[in-house]
Amino acid sequence: MTNALHSPAAERNKQPILEALLRLLPAQGRALEIASGSGQHVAHFSAHMPGWSWLASDPTEQALASIAAHWPGGTAPLQLDVLQADWALPASPLDLVFSANMLHISPWATCAALMQGASRHLSEGGMLVIYGPFIVPGETTAPSNLAFDADLRRRDPAWGLRSLVEVEAQAQGQGLRLRQTMAMPANNLLLIFGKEPQT
Repeated sequence: MTNALHSPAAERNKQPILEALLRLLPAQGRALEIASGSGQHVAHFSAHMPGWSWLASDPTEQALASIAAHWPGGTAPLQLDVLQADWALPASPLDLVFSANMLHISPWATCAALMQGASRHLSEGGMLVIYGPFIVPGETTAPSNLAFDADLRRRDPAWGLRSLVEVEAQAQGQGLRLRQTMAMPANNLLLIFGKEPQT
């Protein structure tokens, strides 16, 4: 797999995330991963969720090649930037939109764009699931997360850990309600948003 990138973090967290998804989701559905990166997540999830049809995406050519290398039998990944007004998906609606470790290594505008796109493409009752480290107002932030946040902001002032309250507010504006927050290994969270019925 000469084009395959390897993320140690993705290798560590793919199984805990899979176990959470298996508890949360029905036996079958259609899913889109946003910012698939190396492709380790989508390859692992698709192998262990046979009733689900997965579509991977990423804005970079390098990541798209890596996804194809890790997931040779999978659907061709989409070159997709969440900031695009039209995600140009081959089919909708989706039952799940999943994204891991994107919001803190991209400009804040990607949060609103993710919520808008998920709301457009999710079926009623579909889920948006986001994995990563967050700042939770009123709770003590782990020293490792504070150090990570400082390092991110040194690398790019537009990056950094996001406030859970601010992320939730962006979601609510698009008809997505935070249904559950799950604690995950290494001081990460899994945020589960549901698309509210149209009134």
